[in-house]
Amino acid sequence: PPQEVITKDNVVVTVDAIIYYQITDAFRVVYNVSNFEIAAIKLAQTNLRNVIGEMELDQTLTSRERINVTLREVLDEATDKWGVKVTRVEIKKIDPPQDIMDAMSKQMKAERTKRAVILEAEGYKQSEITKAEGDKMSAILQAEGQSESIKRVAEANKFKLVTEAEGEANAIINVFKAIHEGDPTRDVIAIRYLDALKQIADGKANKVFLPYESSAMLSSLGSMAEIFKDGKDLSGGNEKVSKK
Repeated sequence: PPQEVITKDNVVVTVDAIIYYQITDAFRVVYNVSNFEIAAIKLAQTNLRNVIGEMELDQTLTSRERINVTLREVLDEATDKWGVKVTRVEIKKIDPPQDIMDAMSKQMKAERTKRAVILEAEGYKQSEITKAEGDKMSAILQAEGQSESIKRVAEANKFKLVTEAEGEANAIINVFKAIHEGDPTRDVIAIRYLDALKQIADGKANKVFLPYESSAMLSSLGSMAEIFKDGKDLSGGNEKVSKK
């Protein structure tokens, strides 16, 4: 029958157990013990109190197999002289008092609520971390895109300037080459020089002052030299050329 047992932490629990046994010697069962069934029950109850009394409540609820094995070994050894072998012991149930059960129920509920809150907090934390990492990666990609765009624009401008410079250099080289290949006379060079001076003036000045070094070139043109000496108009207008 079920009986009340006190655990190591002073909790009264009701334990219900079943004993399976096999008679190995009928003579000893009859003559070595007056009533085997009552003796076996008393022996089981005593040893059950000893085993449960060495364990705390939590251990009794989670260590049924340990209790079963311990009781079977103790009872089998004690009943051997009675011609009986205890083959198996099973704990059907261990019931703590109602107030303990209520407290355990609240504790389990609190634990479940705690785990739920922790999981929810962890989920929110992970969500925020993922969102922050996404924003960070987006900002990095955007910055890299802007940097690449600026780099490409700079490279395009650089290529444009280099191309224009190379074009101008090639044009100067080609003109210089064409002039030298054409073997121009000093007269032709002087005329081109005057055309260039006219473009420099561009109608914004009445006079263009020439450096003294140009007189050697201009002296090759007798008629032009006379024009410079007389200060006559080259184009028929108001622009005059003077030597300085």
